[in-house]
Amino acid sequence: MRRKRIWRFLLFLPLGLALFAGFVAVVRYLWNWLMPAVFGLHLITYWQALGLLVLCWILFGGRRGFAGPRMRWRHRMRERWEEMTPEERAKFREGMRWRCGVADDPAAKPSP
Repeated sequence: MRRKRIWRFLLFLPLGLALFAGFVAVVRYLWNWLMPAVFGLHLITYWQALGLLVLCWILFGGRRGFAGPRMRWRHRMRERWEEMTPEERAKFREGMRWRCGVADDPAAKPSP
């Protein structure tokens, strides 16, 4: 089983590196296409694009930026939803409709 994992890792490592290198190239291409024309900035090299990606990863949270706190919040909300009775769910939906501007009629405001 362990050998299988090692072989799988060794097979997918070049693919992962190639995809990452392609992603950096796409960032460089988009920067060089958009930023000089829109903001008058300079063109960047491949390594500068890699540096931008690393900087964004550091500043905006890396891996947890995609699935971290948002997924925990969603999980907690799902647990709360499952514990609600059908009447509580209907009241919650009505309150969300009011807060989101779907219920434009002031008389439709739910009672607290």
